[in-house]
Amino acid sequence: MSLVSFLQVLLLLGIAAYLALVTLENPGVIRLPLPTGSGELTVPVGMAVTLFLGLGVLFTSLLLLPGLWRERLRRAREARLRRQAEERLTATLQARLGALPETTDPEVTA
Repeated sequence: MSLVSFLQVLLLLGIAAYLALVTLENPGVIRLPLPTGSGELTVPVGMAVTLFLGLGVLFTSLLLLPGLWRERLRRAREARLRRQAEERLTATLQARLGALPETTDPEVTA
């Protein structure tokens, strides 16, 4: 497991634990302590669930982004290599066709 994946899993577990702890402590209105420790934010349960759901979606997209990016780069590289191979084959074919001797077939000239 790479370091980034490990940190992402730890972040996900931290978010899940925080959500469970806050939900168990405050069933109606949720008090979210601010990271600075100097206060708290009071929000309804529905808004808090929406907030944490949004964080989960963001986290999931961050998990998927590296794989999608690698796939995009791989496809671009394959397309570039395919185009270069086609250009080399076209150049070779044109060189060979240009090097053919002219035929003096009487049926062609008549």
